This record gives sequence, structure tokens and C-alpha cells, in this order.
Amino acid sequence: MSGLHLRGISHSYGRHQVLNDVSVAVAPGELVCLLGPSGCGKTTLLRLAAGLEHLQTGQVEINGVRVADSTAPGQQYPPERRGVGLMFQDYALFPHLTVRDNITFGIGKKSDSRRGGWADEILETMGLAAYAEAYPHTLSGGQQQRVALLRALAPDPQVLLLDEPFSGLDVTRRAQIRTDTLSIVKKSGVATLMVTHDPEEAMFMADRILVMNEGRVVQDGRPTELYFQPVDRFVAELFGPVNRFGSIVRDGQAATPVGSFAAASLADETQVDVLIRPEAFRLAAGPESPNAMPGDANDRLATSLEVITARPLGRSSYLALKLADGQILEARVPGTFLPDAGSHVSVVVNARQTHVFAAAATR
Repeated sequence: MSGLHLRGISHSYGRHQVLNDVSVAVAPGELVCLLGPSGCGKTTLLRLAAGLEHLQTGQVEINGVRVADSTAPGQQYPPERRGVGLMFQDYALFPHLTVRDNITFGIGKKSDSRRGGWADEILETMGLAAYAEAYPHTLSGGQQQRVALLRALAPDPQVLLLDEPFSGLDVTRRAQIRTDTLSIVKKSGVATLMVTHDPEEAMFMADRILVMNEGRVVQDGRPTELYFQPVDRFVAELFGPVNRFGSIVRDGQAATPVGSFAAASLADETQVDVLIRPEAFRLAAGPESPNAMPGDANDRLATSLEVITARPLGRSSYLALKLADGQILEARVPGTFLPDAGSHVSVVVNARQTHVFAAAATR
């Protein structure tokens, strides 16, 4: 089978088990992100795929070749025989080599003319032609990141492994570098497995996201599936803060101060947590009836709420709103919307960004 296949991977450091029966498949041309908090096993899984850790339990297969198998102790290919390209979060460029020599370091089997031609072409494509003879310490963080990516792709790997590739970049530079990286990786057609703890980054980069927690894959799906259909509270909260309301299911609905939401999969009288994302709210200034506010079939109506504070965030605005029982609700709306503290706003909630889970299952 083409691409990367990890089957039944378990791994421990002493008595601490960091991976527990994890399986991952990445097809050629597909970019899969491992997303989760620090310590959940993401980087260990990447290192096992690369051959940088000895496989304890499971199998690793790359383009139909079993490069590691715990049932066959002698079948543990070293990294250089696996056909993988590696890019670490510290980039690990050779300080004594120029940009060109860093990139061509891993393609010694190609003729000198082919090596030079490929390097010149790709440096031009990535806007680095002027730095071909420069040394890594003279480059910006974004330039170093691109050089590290090109070095990983230079040997035409069958699998590309990226470990937190954008963590060292500032926010402004990160967006452009992510776009450039995604473009070149997709053009290469290589099966790519990337580690990140940034949900926004995973949403932007990935064809599929595997959410990990405590050494297990919790959910595997497309970015929109994980965002709109999380399997549990952990996954829902991983993609950003939520407003939480306790409720009890009655007639298939969970009532909250901002509307009732479907809980058809849960039995009546089940205690639940209703999670509502800050961006689920649409707001209108003043006493305008929510019925007059444009919306869609997912909308639920709520009463007018008091503004505690409103702050600009550039592309959006943050508001803290007070409910009748004194609970504070957080909302985030597009553009600039800054009503005065003490004023009231009308609120509509989009149910698609609301999630209901049995309370006992999440405690």
C-alpha cells in the first residue's frame, strides 16, 4: 500500500506509556496533522515513523515496505533507508554549509548538474535565489524554515515528517510561511504527517486531523468534521474556548438561558453540558427583536443581554455579556462591534456551533 501506515503502535518510556494502540494512515499527496496538547504522544509517533526511536509494539509501513515490525526484531530499518524527509522545529540546518549546500546535502546520489539545477529552480520558486551562498545564521526565521523544508524534500522522499514546523515564527510571518509550505508540499505529492498543538494551524494545513490525548487517537476526520461534530468535550474545547451551561434533557432538548438545543441521542433526564463557541453568537445593538435579525435554519433565539465589556481584536470584536442569573457569556463577532458597557444587545445563537454532551461522560 502506498503512503505511510502505522498500525497498532504502543510505546513506553520506563513505566510511562506515551502511545497506546495508535494507528495512522497517510496517502500520497495527503497532509495529515497530529493535533493535541503537549505530552500526548505526537512527536514520539513521528519519531517512530522516522526510525529515530526503536519500535516496541506495532508495525510501520512505507509504500508497501514494512520498515519496522515489533514481531520481527531484526526488521527495523534505520532512518536513511526509510525514504523519509524530516523537518524538526529547530530546523537543524548545518551552520558551516551555505543555503545551497544545506538543501543539496541529502541528494548526493544525483549527478552534480541535476543537483545544481534542482536547487536553483527550487530556490527561485521559494524566493531564496539571492541567498544561495548565504549561511543559515544570516537568514530570518522564515527563510531558515523554507531552507529546512527544501532540504527535507530534496531527496524525493516517499514520506515527509514535520515536527511543529512553524513554532519558531512570529504571528505575522507564520501565516505566509504556512501558505508557502502547503503549496510546495502539495506540489510534491508526498505523503505528509505533521505534528502541531495549534488548532488553527491544523485546520489550515490538514486534509485530515487526528486529535490525540493521553497516547490515543480521540477523533480522526476532516477539519470541518472535528470543528462542527466533535465527539466529546475534549475535542470541542481543543478548538478554542467555549461557554458552558449545565442542563437536563427533556423531550430531546437541552434548555439554556440562550435557547434550547437538540440532544436527541441522549435519554430524557440525562444531565448534560451544553458548550457554545463564542463565535456562535450574532449580535445587534439595542432592543431590536432577534426575530428581525437575518439568520438561517440553525439559529436559536435568545433574550437581550447586558454588555459588560467590548474590546476590538482587529478582524473581530470580543464582548462579555451578562445573563439574567449573573453568568458571564463570551462572544466573538466579525468586524468592529463595540457597544457601550451597560447597554443591551439582542443575541442569536447558531446551533451548529453548539455541542451537547452527557455531563457524567466528561467528568
